[in-house]
Amino acid sequence: MIRITELRLPISHAPEALEEAILKRLNLSPQDLVRAEVFKRSYDARKNVALAFIYTVDLSVKNEELILKQFSNDIHVRPSPDTSYHFVANAAQVNTQVASDHFQRPVVIGFGPCGIFAALILAQMGLKPIILERGKAVRERTQDTWGLWRKNVLNPESNVQFGEGGAGTFSDGKLYSQIKDSKFYGRKVIHEFIRAGAPEEIRYVAKPHIGTFRLVGVVEKMRKEIIELGGEVRFSQKVTGFDIENEQIQGVRIEGHPDLKANHVIIALGHSARDTFHALHDAGVYMEAKPFSVGFRIEHPQSLIDKARLGPHAGNALIGAADYKLVYHAKNGRSVYSFCMCPGGTVVAAASEPNRVVTNGMSQYSRNERNANAGIVVGITPEDYPGGPLAGIEFQRMLESKAYEMGGSTYEAPGQLVGDFLAGRPSTEFGSVIPSYKPGVHLTDLVDSLPLYAIEAIREAIPAFEKQIKGFSLKDAVLTGVETRTSSPLRITRGANCQSLNIKGLYPAGEGAGYAGGILSAGVDGIKVAEAVALDYLAN
Repeated sequence: MIRITELRLPISHAPEALEEAILKRLNLSPQDLVRAEVFKRSYDARKNVALAFIYTVDLSVKNEELILKQFSNDIHVRPSPDTSYHFVANAAQVNTQVASDHFQRPVVIGFGPCGIFAALILAQMGLKPIILERGKAVRERTQDTWGLWRKNVLNPESNVQFGEGGAGTFSDGKLYSQIKDSKFYGRKVIHEFIRAGAPEEIRYVAKPHIGTFRLVGVVEKMRKEIIELGGEVRFSQKVTGFDIENEQIQGVRIEGHPDLKANHVIIALGHSARDTFHALHDAGVYMEAKPFSVGFRIEHPQSLIDKARLGPHAGNALIGAADYKLVYHAKNGRSVYSFCMCPGGTVVAAASEPNRVVTNGMSQYSRNERNANAGIVVGITPEDYPGGPLAGIEFQRMLESKAYEMGGSTYEAPGQLVGDFLAGRPSTEFGSVIPSYKPGVHLTDLVDSLPLYAIEAIREAIPAFEKQIKGFSLKDAVLTGVETRTSSPLRITRGANCQSLNIKGLYPAGEGAGYAGGILSAGVDGIKVAEAVALDYLAN
């Protein structure tokens, strides 16, 4: 096939215009074009520039070699790379292993994006994984999550962090990442989401997203396929310990259930399974503290962000709600940046432990809520929380407990208007921006909610961001605290074979292990680790 890049068309072009542009670009007649598939579509919405879509298109044409030769000097006409997924093993290859008397099925701990894709790939290769998820199935879990948002009641085992689909289910369903993906694992992730009911457009739009509630049905269908292929998903099964002998995993201990023997265990915990991190540490599994970030959620009117980012194109339905990505380096050496920006979304309660407050952001597929929100967070390192690999967890807990107290000890979150935050005075009433966080926002002075270096850096960054997005320092914009779960505070280090550095058969994976950040990268890492498990089965 042939790939054409940088093919520009007006934003309101007719459906047939793309094919016409392809034919014109390559000097082809209609009968020469066999098939065209959009690989990527982005848009150019710079001010004073005609609004345009920019396409990358893969083509099947007659006389392909001749056409490539004619355009050999054109960097925008090249052979299409092979972006299809290729299994490292298949059911026929592993059948001997599965049928043997000593075969132990692979175990996947955690059923978020990483665990789902690890289990799915294992199942598609015929290895019939057993998945242990401490939370509930996604629809039951959604009801429990609403219990916190509407009734101030937290279920520590079924919430935004724990349950089928992982933390990504209550986000934006964002499927873009900056990871290097030379094997096109990301395309496999996208392909499987579409097969499970996600919109076809996520295959080609520049910043694909599924939306929170659409993910519910998608996740259920993926679970169904895993089960149909011989896998098993066990909900409400919390792993409390690990059986290790001679530096080899032998099995896992499950609260209220018999021990489960296994010599291949994928740890796909997510970044908030703090008790399981402690159990791994107690078992002697090597891990180390890593940098992460802390800060607040900031809310603006979405219309303000649209106007600042899209100018005269604001409100165009073909583009949708505008997003942003901001970075600032403060004078005290701290990096401040926007995190998990949710256009037309809401700020959500994301606590997983009693008497603590954590914020996150989410959007539906439509992205049509009144406010835009994003984390405005400050990078921190293990030097800021000395004490070993688990010290970052205690640092998070300290901030989350303080936020709970500052919010009135009711799971309301402490908040402050941006104008008051910059002026260093408490807020007493909301202005034009009404915060979306449920159970509610308790206005106060956020100065004591984060370390002073973080407060100083954010105070410096907000006016700097104003230079990039007019209105960002809007005095009525609302800051809600605290955002602490930006990434895992530790890394369960692994080798080139994806196994723990000191425990054979243990495969740290995904965001909780420090190898991903978001749905797409977590899914990709799940695929990589599943392949490593399959190859180890074949080697033994």
